[in-house]
Amino acid sequence: MDTGKIKKGLGRGLSSLIGETKSEIDINKLAISDLVSNKFQPRKIFDEESLLDLANSIRERGIVQPIIVRKSNDDKSKYEIIAGERRWIAAQKAGLHQVPVVITEADDLKSLEFAIVENVQRNDLNAIEEARGYQRLIKEFLYDQEKVAKFIGKSRSHIANHLRLLGLPEEVLKLIEIKKISPGHAKILVGLHNATFVANKIIEKKLSVRQAENFVKIFKIKKSSFKSSKDSNLLALESSIIEKTGLNISINNKKNNTGSIVVEYKDLDQFNKIIEIIKSNY
Repeated sequence: MDTGKIKKGLGRGLSSLIGETKSEIDINKLAISDLVSNKFQPRKIFDEESLLDLANSIRERGIVQPIIVRKSNDDKSKYEIIAGERRWIAAQKAGLHQVPVVITEADDLKSLEFAIVENVQRNDLNAIEEARGYQRLIKEFLYDQEKVAKFIGKSRSHIANHLRLLGLPEEVLKLIEIKKISPGHAKILVGLHNATFVANKIIEKKLSVRQAENFVKIFKIKKSSFKSSKDSNLLALESSIIEKTGLNISINNKKNNTGSIVVEYKDLDQFNKIIEIIKSNY
């Protein structure tokens, strides 16, 4: 089999990545035990039923698409999977002893890029796994949102919306990962101080996204009723800051124009972001 056919099967994104690395022309066969999981694999949850279906298919037809691997930096006798971890797991369930591989040279960045592109192209990642993959490109490899969007082939708003989900409480992130609530529901929860409570109500009441939006509006109406005495300009300013930052902001201004600005943060990243903004401007 030639590399042209290999590249076509992998899709445009993976094809371009392989084109940028030095690959062996022939497909190799390696023992399943010679392969190790990709430490940069963004996908953490593999559907068991889907894996069994793939294992049955592999028993009948073998592995049609080779697994992309590189030499492991941690164990020189092993090869680290860059793309195809699901096929590797299914091959073990199918009882295979060897799998077809393409060995390529790739650094850590290229390995992460491979893994993200493969999973995003196949829609294999849940929203949180996808967001964490983007976050890793940004934090560890100095990508910005624009560069991530161009590389993945998604809009910048798609990248930004996914990254905003990571500001949700850990309990809510888990519910998204196990598909108890959808990404559509999750977007509604961003910025809510009671996101976990609302998420559980969505599950309990089996609310659609539209119903969840209406449910959240009830809390906003109740909250605004407590702020009815607050100046409309202050309310507009709070809303503007909340929308831009995703942080809960409360501005309290007294008649003598003294007061306080309360900024809530949900994790250390948000805390550091607030401190950096203050330091850079004062």
